[in-house]
Amino acid sequence: MREKVNILMVDDQPGKLLTYEAILAELDENLVKAHSGREALEFLLKTDVALVLLDVCMTDINGFQLADMIRQHPRFQATAILFISAVLLTDADRLKGYEHGAVDYISVPIIPELLRAKVKVFAELHRKTRQLEALNCEMNDLSRGMIRLRDEERRRIARELHDGLGQDLSMAKLEVDTILNSSQLPQTKEHVAEVGRLVDGAIKQVRTISHLLHPPLLDEVGLRSALQSYVEGMTKRSGIETLIEVQPSDFPRLVPDLEIAIFRIVQEALTNVFRHSGARNAHVTLALDDSHVVVRVRDDGKGITEQTARFRPGNIGVGVSGMRQRIKEFGGELLLRNTNPGTLVEVLVPIKASAPLTGQVVPVAIRTDP
Repeated sequence: MREKVNILMVDDQPGKLLTYEAILAELDENLVKAHSGREALEFLLKTDVALVLLDVCMTDINGFQLADMIRQHPRFQATAILFISAVLLTDADRLKGYEHGAVDYISVPIIPELLRAKVKVFAELHRKTRQLEALNCEMNDLSRGMIRLRDEERRRIARELHDGLGQDLSMAKLEVDTILNSSQLPQTKEHVAEVGRLVDGAIKQVRTISHLLHPPLLDEVGLRSALQSYVEGMTKRSGIETLIEVQPSDFPRLVPDLEIAIFRIVQEALTNVFRHSGARNAHVTLALDDSHVVVRVRDDGKGITEQTARFRPGNIGVGVSGMRQRIKEFGGELLLRNTNPGTLVEVLVPIKASAPLTGQVVPVAIRTDP
């Protein structure tokens, strides 16, 4: 959604402020009036401003002095200042205005269309800059988070191998040593049976770890079967009744990178359902139409905040940022919605039968092999 920006209009004559307000009203931004330099400074110290519309000739602090004060503050060194003057109109006056940090210098009488056009440009520039800063912040958080998650995943795998597989294999080794040192047949059979049980447990752990790292079904038979298997396992492990619906029933193979991305997104979404939602039921939909691959994960839990649904920095976790970044690589879109009750995670990815030219956004390509 488009966010309004603040435009600060500074003039000690109320009539002029009303004129500026009338001219700029159709831009649909937050127009803030300040009747003196001090009032303008008080507002600036509390609020982010896209543009300062500043009268040059004021009684308490003139426009040039106020511009110097604004520029001295680190927060406002890049804030756009647009001077307006009905008296100081020479080239020397304009040069002085630019020397004091103006981005433009407008003379009276004002042409409304020209003023609106200039203000609109600086408002849009400020809005885009804020969006870029938010995106950079999100990317930095994502990068740090991915490094942290990678390290945590390595530690988890190390614990699983040491505490589970390692212990079982150690016990199997002890049982084998006992068999080698035993001459009594009945005891040997018992030890052999115990070794078999331990080895079976070790094999199951290896399969579980391998599946979590990269499910083999994804490579062997494709996304549909891998998701169905994962959803069944999720229901058993979490106790959350999770169903999956695939449309069409003969869902085709996609390019490998996209199948991995979609699997990881569903995996992350269901993990969030288990950890945070308090839900009893979840539903996964994988669908394909003429133009999109559509993935939906819905639960009946407590839902999410409006800030999270809008991907506000500081309100989304690394998992959501990772899902969003994964799908952006394919020109797709990730949407979050409150469904009262619960949350809907929706992924839309454009699809074509063939890849475009190099340098363009790569859409999904359907594999032709079985």
